[in-house]
Amino acid sequence: MSDHEPRVVYGEAPDQEVRSLRVRRCLLRTARDEPVAELEAVSFRMRFGAVAVAAEGVGGVETQPAFRRQGHMGRLLRRALGGMARRVDVAFVSEGIEGVYERFGFVGAVAEGHLVVPVRNVERAAGADPDAADPGIRSANPADLPAMVGLYNTAHAQRPWTHERHLGWNRLVPQTTWKPGSHTLVLRTGRTIAGYAVLEGRAFGDPLGTLTVDELVAEDAPATRRLLAAVARLCWQRRLGRFTVREPADSLTGRVARHMGCAYEQLFPPSGGMMAAVLNRPSLVRTVEPELRRRTGGQRPDTDRLLAIEALCGGDLFPDDRTLIRLLLGHWSAEDAYVHGAVVPDRYRDLCAAWFPGGGSRALPAPYAHRLDRY
Repeated sequence: MSDHEPRVVYGEAPDQEVRSLRVRRCLLRTARDEPVAELEAVSFRMRFGAVAVAAEGVGGVETQPAFRRQGHMGRLLRRALGGMARRVDVAFVSEGIEGVYERFGFVGAVAEGHLVVPVRNVERAAGADPDAADPGIRSANPADLPAMVGLYNTAHAQRPWTHERHLGWNRLVPQTTWKPGSHTLVLRTGRTIAGYAVLEGRAFGDPLGTLTVDELVAEDAPATRRLLAAVARLCWQRRLGRFTVREPADSLTGRVARHMGCAYEQLFPPSGGMMAAVLNRPSLVRTVEPELRRRTGGQRPDTDRLLAIEALCGGDLFPDDRTLIRLLLGHWSAEDAYVHGAVVPDRYRDLCAAWFPGGGSRALPAPYAHRLDRY
């Protein structure tokens, strides 16, 4: 720091509850207590397959205009990540700026993806009458949230990059004057909720040109078809030819939609976007070891597995933390790592192939970041 720049002091404000998430503010201020820069460290549990890992995410990053381009954000991030490393083993960024977070060990580890579903295909496959409402489908109310959380956790329990939702979860977009907020449909069969669909609200004045579903989760294929038919019915009323569903292609919703006929669009950003970083490698590997055992199905000798775990902890196996986080989250398979220059001893090749099959495989669902859990 040069002589003409003010001395800054780092501090952290106590945790607060914000929309079902615990948030800690990390701050830089001058000696005269002027705000310089701040960010939020958001606490949650993130799925690495069947294991939920305590994690923190970087969000709400901002530098005051008078202090920009002086390196303060780098100072703040280094101090904040140091604090995170004392609490958790892995950090995430929900919407990283291109070319920035790589300098702090982050790497893109999940792709954006969504289904594009033609209304006509749904009507044909489901035999839906566009004029006849489904009597089992109604608008949701707050009492439905626990059942929705249960359906979501069941559907995505082993999906990497999925948050573990608790019974008090409610991150539906609230209604305001200019934004109608989330519109949620639930499907009841008897006395239970068999599925739900959360429709993205339109801002006031937006054209009626699109309809997007932020989540569509159901207990079985027939319930999924009924919810897709209900969304298609809304589209028909608005004279829309297609709609978007933000669900992964290998989910139940994705499989039903694919059978009906749809497109799946996916984006792999080279920089920025949703990113992750390893903070404590040995501790993270030990935490996800049960998940690695699950992926092998107990088919490998324990001696080889224990030696490989030690090599993974110590960095002798996949020493680059950026490669490791992509492998653990299923963004890369072991073969992807080899293509990008990773070298693995022959004795560990079969084990690594089982540990890191890549998402969308039989052993590991595709990683997916649902919109309502982003911060």
